[in-house]
Amino acid sequence: MFDRPKNGKQAVLVHMALFRESNDLNELQELVLSAGAQPLAVLTGRRNRPEPKYFIGTGKLEELKHVIQQHNADVVIFNHTLSPRQERNLEEALETRVVDRQGLILDIFAQRAKTHEGKLQVELAQLQHSSTRLIRSWTHLERQRGGVGLRGGPGETQLEADRRLIRVRIRQIRGRLEKIIKQRQQGRIKRKRAEIPSVSLVGYTNAGKSTLFNALVGSDVYAANQLFATLDPTLRRCCLPNDSELILADTVGFIRQLPHELVAAFRSTLQEASEADLLLHIVDCNAENRDETINEVNQVLQQIGAGKIRQLQVFNKIDLADGLAPRIDYDADGVPFRVWVSAKEQLGFDLLLKVLEGIYASSRIRKECYLSPLQGGVRASLYRHSQIISDEILDNGGWRLTIEIEKKHLGLLKDINKKEIA
Repeated sequence: MFDRPKNGKQAVLVHMALFRESNDLNELQELVLSAGAQPLAVLTGRRNRPEPKYFIGTGKLEELKHVIQQHNADVVIFNHTLSPRQERNLEEALETRVVDRQGLILDIFAQRAKTHEGKLQVELAQLQHSSTRLIRSWTHLERQRGGVGLRGGPGETQLEADRRLIRVRIRQIRGRLEKIIKQRQQGRIKRKRAEIPSVSLVGYTNAGKSTLFNALVGSDVYAANQLFATLDPTLRRCCLPNDSELILADTVGFIRQLPHELVAAFRSTLQEASEADLLLHIVDCNAENRDETINEVNQVLQQIGAGKIRQLQVFNKIDLADGLAPRIDYDADGVPFRVWVSAKEQLGFDLLLKVLEGIYASSRIRKECYLSPLQGGVRASLYRHSQIISDEILDNGGWRLTIEIEKKHLGLLKDINKKEIA
């Protein structure tokens, strides 16, 4: 029997052009490099449908064996989703570790997760993925375990014990993540009470979300020219030219065929997008498959319940193309729907901030309020329903507040001394 190695670095890639499937070979190579493996050779072919036993045909299987021996590879990576049985049959026939596209993405996520929440989410996704793949070539899974009163009987197979342990661990992780979800929800409630708009950056992986996020808020979120450079969500305040504020959230990048296990596991992370007031859809304007990546992102947004949230497209990386300059695109009604920028060179930021300011300025008014020492309840209401720009204690024990408040909450100010700031 073939003993499955724990890891593999020297990889042979397999890409089959299948009917109704449009996985990108270049994207697979980027994923492999992001996972820390070295692609040695690529085996390509064409089929109308996958072969049930090996996914590829027997002729292509023999060709793959030869390529593995020629390059002394220790892992084969498919640019497709393999069934557990196909994966097992391929490993037995090739005597080499086999990883499909979903397993590769999960491996990258496992390497990149840094926070406690991120590690829990990745572990949950990996357990859900592997729970259907325990029927392997490992001989230890066939052992049986007896106990007192069961000697000579069938006992519990190692496979059944492993499945039981996985189920227990999945329940434990889900319980911990539920607590994290409740904590995040409390933060969202506080922000909504303060009427601070929430804007989430979404987009295809490596479109430049983290670079744009860092430039807008002066943060130092890790950003690199690689797929899934960052996983954990980061929230920061962003000041607009009129001194009003937004909460920007940097989220995980999307990709074709994002494993369902990841969508489920990263529910608390993706919830930042599903509960945002506005989505900044970051797009690499130079990508050959730009329209396809936009559609892929929109499909994932539909999956997580964010399909109906207003979007503002941000076409990034204009510095890498000739003849492109910062600009705003308007629809037939004169409403801006796209801004062309360069996050790396910080080009077009004034236009982007202008559009964001215009989106929220129409419903907010800035006021300066003077409260007496007896109006502490009004002050508490203003903290709940407005954005506090400044709060100064006066000599008489009262307060002078500069606030930004939604027009619908102006009734809170009817009984206090106030003047509008131009």
